[in-house]
Amino acid sequence: MKAEIIAIGTEILLGQIVNTNAAYISQKLADLGMDMYYQQVVGDNQQRLLEVLEQARQRSDLIILCGGLGPTEDDITKQTVAKFLGEPLIYDEIALKKVLDFFEKSKREMSENNRQQALMIENGQAIQNPLGLACGCFYQTKSTSYLLLPGPPSELKGMMCEQAVPLLKKHFSQDHKLVSRYLRFIGIGESKLDEELKEILKGQTNPTVAPYAKSNEVMLRVTASGDTDEDCHKLLDEMENKINELVGDYFYAYGEETSLEEVVIQQLIKKGQTLSIIEGMTGGEAQKRLAQVSGSEQVFYGGVTVYQAESYQNLLGLSVKELKENGEISLMTAKKMAKAGQTLFKTDYTLALVGNAGPEKKEGQEVGTIILVLMTPAGEKHDEFIISRSPGYIRDGAVKHGLNLLRKML
Repeated sequence: MKAEIIAIGTEILLGQIVNTNAAYISQKLADLGMDMYYQQVVGDNQQRLLEVLEQARQRSDLIILCGGLGPTEDDITKQTVAKFLGEPLIYDEIALKKVLDFFEKSKREMSENNRQQALMIENGQAIQNPLGLACGCFYQTKSTSYLLLPGPPSELKGMMCEQAVPLLKKHFSQDHKLVSRYLRFIGIGESKLDEELKEILKGQTNPTVAPYAKSNEVMLRVTASGDTDEDCHKLLDEMENKINELVGDYFYAYGEETSLEEVVIQQLIKKGQTLSIIEGMTGGEAQKRLAQVSGSEQVFYGGVTVYQAESYQNLLGLSVKELKENGEISLMTAKKMAKAGQTLFKTDYTLALVGNAGPEKKEGQEVGTIILVLMTPAGEKHDEFIISRSPGYIRDGAVKHGLNLLRKML
């Protein structure tokens, strides 16, 4: 089964947005055992899209188009594909009702062009949009299948997971099963992970192992094929054991989308323990990430963000003398921040993060310096290191390594 992706949008060609949809769809198709040979991007131009469709039809069995399903004049995907297939467009009643209900409930006047979001290709199958108004469509000819999905990533992902993947499994069943497992690691870089696993990566056949560099962490996708799901899981278990023998100390979770903050919150809930955060360099980022996790209100009591000397004094009770003697970027200051936070919030754990995200040296500390202190029921833990990257990457590293310090304690 040969698949191809066509992304529609002039904004992609101009570099105004990044085409993350293609990467996401490619991963899902790989999990289904489909071969991806081509990806294309075309602007909001009907003639050029028709040319691209003709080219794709000659070489691919499944063509997935993303983008251009909205209500504006440059949303031309459905109209162009329908013209290419020689089919009229019709309204899907479920999608149209959703559009009409949305404007009625929000008490907003609906312009007529919003109706086009409910259009689908006649003799095709509508794909409902759980997070938006533009429905998708699945259409098959004798030789080629077409899957139309919206451009906004959140909508596309929802439709892909809930409807498109089951639909593709139904219509393109494989002779063998293909199962993937995602392993997440922190504290080891991609090149070091690759070095540690070089014999596995060099000799892989089934399962296959693919490393993916993430921001301040690494993910492995391990994919096995077999006659049954049980066969695949047995192969995955065997490969995972080999991987863990080499780099298991850095493993923190399973899952393609799993985050450290989710893992930490789940552990705190399980143990019935609480957390507070004191941030000096990360601008509240750690608190923001924790607060976004479902159930965090049960165990995350809050935090304080400090940048100026007055904040250290007024919010945490650190004296001017202490700050002058130790500096804001120091282990001693981080310890005092963590102790002050534990007193203020009365939590089981308090994590303090200080450092220098740049753009230049501060208090003699190099750009990328990160100092973490964790107050726990069993005492204090701390860590210090340097990340030599951009300010955003440094802050992300401070948050992730701080949460990982807590995860290991839990």
